[in-house]
Amino acid sequence: MSDTIKTTALLAALTVLFILVGGMIGGEQGMLVALLLAGLMNFAAYWWSDRIVLRMYGAQEVTEAEAPEFVGVVRRLAQRARLPMPRVYIIPTETPNAFATGRNPEHAAVAATEGILRILTPDELEGVMAHELAHVRNRDILISTIAATLAGAVMVLARIAQFSAFFGGGRSSEEDEGGGGIVGLIVLAVLAPLAAMLVQMAISRSREYQADAAGAQISRKPRALADALEKLEQAAQAMPMDAHPSTAHLFIVNPLSGGSLLRLFSTHPPVEERVARLRAMRVA
Repeated sequence: MSDTIKTTALLAALTVLFILVGGMIGGEQGMLVALLLAGLMNFAAYWWSDRIVLRMYGAQEVTEAEAPEFVGVVRRLAQRARLPMPRVYIIPTETPNAFATGRNPEHAAVAATEGILRILTPDELEGVMAHELAHVRNRDILISTIAATLAGAVMVLARIAQFSAFFGGGRSSEEDEGGGGIVGLIVLAVLAPLAAMLVQMAISRSREYQADAAGAQISRKPRALADALEKLEQAAQAMPMDAHPSTAHLFIVNPLSGGSLLRLFSTHPPVEERVARLRAMRVA
């Protein structure tokens, strides 16, 4: 199964889950409302995905006059990768991280936190931004943002399902007096966020390896990217970012901290494995 087909199937499964939760909350009317909302979310995610995510993190667009070194790095790498110049943003937080978003290479944006600009060397910053531009060139950015939007919506619906269950919602007839409808809603409320995380994980993990490899080719500095990943992983553990779980897969390293359970469902492959692959690369 190709990556495109698998991604489409996963996104379709999320949409179906969204509709099922709507049906359990409000019957046929709930399913219709959920279908309409799913359509609106897909439309919004396609046209305004970059604005939604960037605004969520308070990102500020910068020009070459305002951030000459940062914007200059992005410009050189975009030219080397034969990509249109993306819009460049800085996120006002000290936790070092970065991501790319947008619906296609012509409408892409890259963002880095203030923290990443402070702790990385110029070569390491090149490696990170080349990784993000690789996501743009591989056209990962739209799918990743749609997944974030739908996963976030499913989590909201799961919470609505919980409230509906507590207040006796989801019963379509007197046959449900045994509480089956309520139990079903509670089960969905637990499984929906889990399903959302699994979909994000399936979409993101292989793409991070691909973006690492492509980014190393663009920057011609795989060791610098490996060094940057190690720094970012250590910083993320010491100073977790206030990030929404539904958008965690957009970042170059997982911005969330947590124990073994959270790491089990991480949207990113282990940094140790990514670093090992990069250190073994030979770039001409």
